[in-house]
Amino acid sequence: METFTIRDTRVALPAIDERDLQAVSTVETADDPITYFSYRNQSLRLLEVVDSRLQDGLIQKVATERTHIAGVRLSSVEFADCELASLVIADSRLTRVRFSNCRLLGARFSEVTLEDVVFERCRLDYATFTHVVAKGAVAFVGCSLTEAEFDGSDMSRAAFTENRLAQTRFGPGTYRGTDLRENDLSAISGVVNLRQVLLDRHQLADLTGALADDLELTFPDDLE
Repeated sequence: METFTIRDTRVALPAIDERDLQAVSTVETADDPITYFSYRNQSLRLLEVVDSRLQDGLIQKVATERTHIAGVRLSSVEFADCELASLVIADSRLTRVRFSNCRLLGARFSEVTLEDVVFERCRLDYATFTHVVAKGAVAFVGCSLTEAEFDGSDMSRAAFTENRLAQTRFGPGTYRGTDLRENDLSAISGVVNLRQVLLDRHQLADLTGALADDLELTFPDDLE
């Protein structure tokens, strides 16, 4: 099985061979699992997938104005070069799922379990991750997470590297062992919640400034 490795984190990738995939015209709600599929080159006003299972497939170059995924099991699925506007993923489980070069601005992940999931070179600005559980390895690689927010989530199996974390908020949650090495942390918020994360020593300077902003500290020279 192919894996994606970041330092000590190894993420299992979707196990798909494009030669085995059959083109489909839709991946919307179906009674039976949709398996060994490719769904490409679509422009939609709404993509809605509810109470379904998608397994062993590729979703590529799909653009939507609104995307709603709820009660869905995604297993061994890759999203590539997609623009999924107003994406909502709720009450779902993602296993061996890869998002690469996708625009997911303002995406909302709620009550979602992530197990071996990679976000690679994705735009996740303004995204929210609420009550998300990283049950297996999760990686954010080279993503933009400007003003994204993690709240009430367990990200203890997650690794972040070379991401843009500008005004990214880490709210109350579990971050034990979350690997934040190789990221600029100077503009994040919620530093007090990042207990037991894994850092490089030089990142302490970043956190000092971020913590001062969180606490709205005032220094004598600011009053002059």
